[in-house]
Amino acid sequence: MATSNSSNDISKKDYVFAITIIGLFFFIFGFVTWLNGVLIPFLRTACELTDFQAYFVTAAFYISYFVMALPSSLILKKTGFKMGMSVGLWVMAVGAVVFIPAAISRTYGLFLTGLFVQGTGLALLQTAVNPYVTIIGPRESAAKRISIMGIANKFAGVVAPIILASVLLKDSNVIEEKLATSLDAGARAVLLDEMARGVIVPYIIMAIVLVLLGLLIMFVHLPDVDTDAEDEEVGVANVKKTSIWQFPHLLLGVLALFFYVGVEVIAGDSIIRYGQSLGVSMDSAKYFTSLTMTFMILGYVLGIALIPKYLKQGDALKICAILGVIFSIGALIAPADKVFTMPFIDLMTFEPLHLVLPVTVLFVALLGFANSLVWPAMWPLALNSLGKFTKTGSAMLIMAIAGGAIIPLLYGKLADLSSTQAAYWICIPCYLVIMFYAFYGYKIGLKNEA
Repeated sequence: MATSNSSNDISKKDYVFAITIIGLFFFIFGFVTWLNGVLIPFLRTACELTDFQAYFVTAAFYISYFVMALPSSLILKKTGFKMGMSVGLWVMAVGAVVFIPAAISRTYGLFLTGLFVQGTGLALLQTAVNPYVTIIGPRESAAKRISIMGIANKFAGVVAPIILASVLLKDSNVIEEKLATSLDAGARAVLLDEMARGVIVPYIIMAIVLVLLGLLIMFVHLPDVDTDAEDEEVGVANVKKTSIWQFPHLLLGVLALFFYVGVEVIAGDSIIRYGQSLGVSMDSAKYFTSLTMTFMILGYVLGIALIPKYLKQGDALKICAILGVIFSIGALIAPADKVFTMPFIDLMTFEPLHLVLPVTVLFVALLGFANSLVWPAMWPLALNSLGKFTKTGSAMLIMAIAGGAIIPLLYGKLADLSSTQAAYWICIPCYLVIMFYAFYGYKIGLKNEA
């Protein structure tokens, strides 16, 4: 294991190499995470589910962060940073393998089990990687570093749904038409079984890649950062603290991050199903998650260009929260039948496309832009002055990712009870919580401490 260093002792060569390797991991996070946007409409059809049931895809995936974040912190103390990352990748590979019996038997519960196991591996990886990025360089530019990681993550989010959709949803319109006819029970089961088995090859490939990456990471050098040593740098800010519960700015950050992840997942994972519910052909709708991720990448690029030279990370958080409210209202009030075509590029073939896009769907996609700098800005604000409590604080922030399990599930229930458009009301209170943290919550308990 590498010798521990403070962030100031790391050489430029080690710093650049570490950022590159961590960028690869954020790409993996994004690739696995944003497949859910395709899995929701796919499993809704293949397993014959309601909207509410279909959103258990996100519930099973993200609840694992809540369950596993603190155990992950303990595991990392035993295994170390590098070995912990390898173990996380191998756990994700196991989750991918579970998709094989799930597809063969077309059992929704097994699909959810595989997603939970994948989320468990990601929880371990993220518990290690997020604080590492935050403290490996100057804290005032942490949002910029996380923005760079976000580009890797969301670029994967652009590519991954297109890849999986090209396999799983290529004949979805034909299948939907056949299912709408009076097929007997046997013919219907055969058609759905064939559809479900489409996930087998992609997830076998995913499992192999994850295993190989886990082996690879064991042989690369990464500088180790001692978070406990950071206590010396924050002086009296936490020298008198004996518990993580004595940092209200962190606890409020956990709450705000819970609601943020919920709306981020809604924007990325509900949008394909939303377009489908408005009558948009899957030929266009399958690109909608990628469109949301594209807007997020645009926001990250602006963050890298502007933070911290022209824009403080706290101000970026305020702007994003306000935009979230505005775009949520736009999604709610825009006429569902108002449609236009939008140029887009298929990153698999690089062919130009013209997406059929309802205006209300565009506002949902724009939530990706509003969400882009929330995560990068919130982490350094929430971890500010934690010192020796940084690892535990990080684990608690990772637990907040459970918002991606609860909030989209509520969206799915509202969609069943009202409509897929009216259900976006749930986003507004979420952004108001983020706004409170951006304007006031991040400094509670820190104002009088230096």
